Amino acid sequence: MTDTFEAKGMRKKLVDELRRKGISDEDVLSAVGTVPRHLFMDPAFLSHAYVDKAFPLTSGQTISQPYTVAFQTSLLKVRKRDKILEIGTGSGYQAAILAVMGARVFTIERHRDLFYKAQQTLESIGYSADFFFGDGYEGKPQYGPFDGIVITAAAPEVPLKLLQQLKAGGRMVVPVGSSNSQIMTLVEKTGDDTFEYTSHGNFVFVPMLKGIGNVK
Repeated sequence: MTDTFEAKGMRKKLVDELRRKGISDEDVLSAVGTVPRHLFMDPAFLSHAYVDKAFPLTSGQTISQPYTVAFQTSLLKVRKRDKILEIGTGSGYQAAILAVMGARVFTIERHRDLFYKAQQTLESIGYSADFFFGDGYEGKPQYGPFDGIVITAAAPEVPLKLLQQLKAGGRMVVPVGSSNSQIMTLVEKTGDDTFEYTSHGNFVFVPMLKGIGNVK
């Protein structure tokens, strides 16, 4: 699969839609307009790749709705050369958005098939990220502290081990709640051991699970 003029046109319409829905970070919108989302999806969904909806992946996971990706990324306030830890690589689409924005991306996936597929997809279109197969609850302290942490699955509470990997002044974005509905939560580390929490609306994500998934 390759990028096409048709796909670029559909991305422009998607960007316009996201702007109408309240996404105002122009760097985020530019990244959405750049990354070919259709390359991260099953070919059966090509005609729907630029509809603002989530779609299924393997292992019971989904590729997030573009609005959700843009919303979480906007809350991170990404700057070039920021070190961003992503929990839940999934398709790799969120990692690609962050990479296009100039971040150094560290991304963890617990499903081996998704881990390999996302890595291959990003490499094939020239985006750089550091991929890890493992338990997202553990994070990657040896590569921290991080300027930002984004969790792309529903956590029952803000994971303490990940908070400890956030640098002072850093931001974590995590959907917190039950399996049916979560509140998008922004945690800002205001000092060595102080944090400020704000809520940013209701969302629905697949659960954040401990350990690793399928290992075949």
